[in-house]
Amino acid sequence: MSATDEVISSSGEEEGTRRDFIHLLAGMTAVGAGAAVVVPLVDQMNPAASVMAMATKEVAIDAIEPGQVIKVVWQGKPVFVRRRTPEEIEQAAAMPLSSLKDPIARNENIDDKEPATAENRVMPGKEEWVVVVGICTHLGCVPLGPNETGAGGEWKGWFCPCHGSHYDNLGRIMKGPAPQNLLIMPYEFLSDTMIKIG
Repeated sequence: MSATDEVISSSGEEEGTRRDFIHLLAGMTAVGAGAAVVVPLVDQMNPAASVMAMATKEVAIDAIEPGQVIKVVWQGKPVFVRRRTPEEIEQAAAMPLSSLKDPIARNENIDDKEPATAENRVMPGKEEWVVVVGICTHLGCVPLGPNETGAGGEWKGWFCPCHGSHYDNLGRIMKGPAPQNLLIMPYEFLSDTMIKIG
């Protein structure tokens, strides 16, 4: 091998190394530019802060007296929070399942196939509290509770005057055109005086 061949050979190796470096640098730049475009695109698909704020709602329940119902708004829907009296708890527990129009609990906190027993419509250990979406399952009206005109209907729960649907104090449909029990959305007790809906 001559000296000229050695110079050409080493120059070719050096050029190959530079070329590899340039290709690697160009590839890394393309990946960085792609990430700079994709990350904001994906991030803008996340829910807005106002939507996230509506996802849950904390409700103070310490001022609710036995037999009283309050209405709060969660995700644009009315939600009834009811504190039942011992008599109301006994009345609902004594109701035979065979007398219910809708035998399904409709409680998103438990398996969706569970029966609509008194135990499956409340949280364990918190039997006096009933928390349901306040939308009639017939045509979406807002039923009246025991504190309002209509006194909660025949079962002293809720009454929808639009078409005559009667619910018991657990929100189970008893009479009228409504096909299903009032829905129980996800909720939890943060303490004895506060619940979180959603």
